[in-house]
Parts: sequence; C-alpha cells; structure tokens
Amino acid sequence: MLSVTENAQTLVEGLATEAGLADNGGLRIAMAEDQTQLEVSLAPEPQPGDQVVDAGQSKVFVAEDTAPALENQTLDATQTEQGVGFTLTPQQEATS
Repeated sequence: MLSVTENAQTLVEGLATEAGLADNGGLRIAMAEDQTQLEVSLAPEPQPGDQVVDAGQSKVFVAEDTAPALENQTLDATQTEQGVGFTLTPQQEATS
C-alpha cells in the first residue's frame, strides 16, 4: 500500500484546509486520460473503488486502477515557490 511521509501529511492537511474540504476529503491520485502520467487533485470524498490511505488529519485517495502501480511507493511533498510538489519513491525494504 502507498505510504505517506510526515511532510506530505502536513502539506495535504494544509491543502485540504485551504480548500475547505470536509473531514472525509483529501488528495486523490489517478492516472491521466492518456495513461502516461499521474494526476493529483483535491477531492471532497473518495470515488467508488478508491484505496484510502490515512495521512494524518486528511486522507490520500488512490484510484482503483492506479493502486497497483503505487503499492510499494512512498508519497513525499515539498513546498516550493511554484506551490506544493509531490514525489514518489520506492519504499525501503525492511531489514531484520
């Protein structure tokens, strides 16, 4: 399942609050229509079939057809002059 860093949690919460989303709203990640890029948007609630990932006070929704591609990824975010930038990186394998 997609994991979310503390940085991303904080920025998703800020974006959701600024947008006036209710408690069940959050950030949604889905494939673009051309199926070559991911789209990130704010959503008032998950779409049917979305995977819901807890991100602190807010949620991250992953579209059903996108979830397998993000299964072992970590979502991070940084604030830039142009706005919030999101990145995905492979999750680190746990070592025993």
